[in-house]
Amino acid sequence: MQILCFPEADTPASLRAQVLDLQHQAWPPAEPSPGPDADAALSHDPALHPHSMLLVDDGTVVAALDVLSKPLVHAGRRYRAGGLSTVVTRPAVRGRGYGRRLVAAARTAMADAGLDLGVFTCDRPLEPFYRSAGWRLLPGTHLIGGTPQYPLASDRPPFDKVTMADFFSAGARRHHAAFRHARLALYPGTIDRLW
Repeated sequence: MQILCFPEADTPASLRAQVLDLQHQAWPPAEPSPGPDADAALSHDPALHPHSMLLVDDGTVVAALDVLSKPLVHAGRRYRAGGLSTVVTRPAVRGRGYGRRLVAAARTAMADAGLDLGVFTCDRPLEPFYRSAGWRLLPGTHLIGGTPQYPLASDRPPFDKVTMADFFSAGARRHHAAFRHARLALYPGTIDRLW
């Protein structure tokens, strides 16, 4: 097995088709695709610099996720922040540690890419999974997604989410306490409303 990384738009078509199929299995679309080109569409806002990470076994995508990134201003400081999105493992091989392996590799890749921190939300029952891959719970912290005009808070119904993070740069580590019990104005936009 190997981990492959691509800018989302440059993911080879055969692999991208498998990723989209896994995503549709995990999160069925509300409406059927309107045409043959619909599945070729990108999942994320290009302004968030989406990078796909795939765990591949002999041409088969076993697990996939996307890393999104954008500037984050918090407590008067500017950070380069990244987050995980659309983490999915092929149903037939769940429980074998493949998702954990990929999520841990994404954490390392984010640090190596020069991001100051990684921060994202997950459903509350998934907290132990992400902790086992090296991420830390930010107690009492909530992300504000959407846009300033149309905010979407991770602590408002219908969500039951927790916020996970890790601090990569010296500056982010020095100020990590400012991220506990906080509201982070992430505002990733109208496509990726919350990561």
